[in-house]
Amino acid sequence: MTPLLLFAPGAGAPSSHHWMQRWAAQLEALGRVQLFDYDYAAQRRRRPDGLPQLIACHRRALAAARESGEPVVLIGKSMGGRIGCHVALQEQVKGLICMGYPLCGGGDISRLRDGVLRQIQTPILFLQGTRDPLCPLDLLQRIRGEMKARNFLHVVEGGDHSLAVRKRELIGRGETQAEVDQQTLEAVRAFVREVC
Repeated sequence: MTPLLLFAPGAGAPSSHHWMQRWAAQLEALGRVQLFDYDYAAQRRRRPDGLPQLIACHRRALAAARESGEPVVLIGKSMGGRIGCHVALQEQVKGLICMGYPLCGGGDISRLRDGVLRQIQTPILFLQGTRDPLCPLDLLQRIRGEMKARNFLHVVEGGDHSLAVRKRELIGRGETQAEVDQQTLEAVRAFVREVC
């Protein structure tokens, strides 16, 4: 049975943002994709709600998604991935996919968001760029070794928090962003096949 990918946005942009729409279109190759917005974004407020409200909204979106009867994988951009991890502590889903996990609040390594990662038991895939200031890979690797959940990592060489590689670097490597994205999509495909 093909999965439903419940796709949550990050703090800075709603589900209608071109980044979310582009990735949703690519993810359709793996299963049905359902996007949603957190309440604050739907109400056109800039500041995200508190953690309890974000989790409650994500759980409502999950409950609606479950009506289809398809197995559900939670996928999220930055904050959406982090909130998905919190939801997985309360709800059973097949897997979690974090596109640019915001491990360090505001890029500050003294504000680690690793507590939920240490608690979850749901299989998780991290998609991380090497230039992402919110998630130093050495720090993530250490935490991954201490997690209970089966966890996987796909590294986007030269990728930023949105998994984008600088044009100059792409030219030097003889690659396009579309090719880099395809490699990321293949990592997602392998993970979804594994957990579903």
